[in-house]
Amino acid sequence: MAHWVRVAFRAVPPPPPSIARVLDHALAGHAHREALVTRSRRLTYAELDVEANRAANALRALGIRPGDRVAASLPNDAAVVVAFHGAMRLGAVWLGINRALAPPEKEYQLRDTEAALLLCDDPSPDLGVRVVAGAEWQDAMAGSGADPVEVVVDPEAPAGIAYTSGTTGRPKGAVHSQRGLLTPGAVLVESRGYDSTLRKGDCFPFTILNMAVLTTLLVSQAAGTSIVMDRIDAEGVAEWIRAEQVTTWNGPPALLHSLASMDSVAPEDLASLREVWTGGADCPEAIRSAFEEKFGLPVLATYGLTEAPTVVAIDPVGGPHVTGASGRPLPHLSVRVLDDAGRQVPAGESGEVCVAPAAGDDRYHLMLGYWQRPDDTAKVLEGGVLHTGDIGFLDEGGNVHLRDRKSLVIIRGGANVYPAEVERVLQEIGGIAASAVVGVPDERLGERVVALVEPSVDVDTDLDLDAVREHCIRQLAKYKVPERFVVVEALPRNAMGKIVRTELPALL
Repeated sequence: MAHWVRVAFRAVPPPPPSIARVLDHALAGHAHREALVTRSRRLTYAELDVEANRAANALRALGIRPGDRVAASLPNDAAVVVAFHGAMRLGAVWLGINRALAPPEKEYQLRDTEAALLLCDDPSPDLGVRVVAGAEWQDAMAGSGADPVEVVVDPEAPAGIAYTSGTTGRPKGAVHSQRGLLTPGAVLVESRGYDSTLRKGDCFPFTILNMAVLTTLLVSQAAGTSIVMDRIDAEGVAEWIRAEQVTTWNGPPALLHSLASMDSVAPEDLASLREVWTGGADCPEAIRSAFEEKFGLPVLATYGLTEAPTVVAIDPVGGPHVTGASGRPLPHLSVRVLDDAGRQVPAGESGEVCVAPAAGDDRYHLMLGYWQRPDDTAKVLEGGVLHTGDIGFLDEGGNVHLRDRKSLVIIRGGANVYPAEVERVLQEIGGIAASAVVGVPDERLGERVVALVEPSVDVDTDLDLDAVREHCIRQLAKYKVPERFVVVEALPRNAMGKIVRTELPALL
């Protein structure tokens, strides 16, 4: 009989009823404890509560109502965290816009969600939406009262949208409820024994919805301190960890590699750490070994998804780490591996990794679906199960092992690059008949992005690769731009005219 793999932990407590109430536990017994540390401000729980109310009132004065989409493209500092809490208290839907995205990418997400306004630090971009920037937002906050907005927030209603790309090359917005965003934090706090001594440092952009889940929403349920860093280089991260005595931190393999290899980062810089996580890309065992040898701390593997949201599996507290594995499922989730016919495969055999709420636990649900894409939603959530598109297997101990991605995603330095998205931009260029984007192995970044391009037969001149690169730079985030362009006479195709991707490495 098919069964789901579920790892036994302590009973999982219910999360707060809504994000509007997520600070209540800490306010009751730790109101004057630091809740948030950023470059510009340090806020206690009492102060963060006041600021969140001001933000909610400011947004309401700007015309925002429950259900409206509020977009933010702000740096890692106090303003973005406060605005997030304000939007949640108002019952709005949060849309984080990564500042690294190119203007066309930002405009697409804003247009797709019909965002009511964009909070940003640059008033100049014309992205087809009302922009509230810098001084205007500060004035709105200063002119707002600190009384609660008294909005009854439905914990099952849409609360956040996170865009992820698919095989079509157009990003899709994964929609999550307030309860869905709160549950991972509740589970991680309970299963890992976090308490008010937690000082969790995060260097990834807060505008990534998963980071809101893993920073303020997780940490406040432990009454600890969330440290939102504004640096993602090795020396900058080490400086934050040392200065703020960070106890838990997560970073991509490329950053772990730099921390372990750079002489300018000393072992004592990271001495306060109790846990180090990595995820978003396979972390070579050589990097794990080098990091542990230098800092005396193992690197814990994780596996997560925007659609989950965030962490699905993680190495147990205190280990052990199983070589090649990405941890064990969290207790509120069940994981199994299915073949193409939807049948569960035995332990050790590969198939599609699928995720569902743990049996009998109706307090948690997966994402609500993809924003305004019912067909895609029905496919990915068929049978109430999240079909991840990831290929992997479960070992006898219930550890998740990933082998490949059905979506062919390239993971560069912990950031996802979807070939179809880059190929769509390349197809806009005159003189290119077809293209194929692939990842090539790289010790530090995991993978680098390479584009193979087939020139049009009716083009008399050689393809101007500098112009091709400049077009990509204008249309794509920097990390998505191919670092190498290879011109080929013809891409390999099958009888149906589709590109045979298994033959592409030979062309490199």
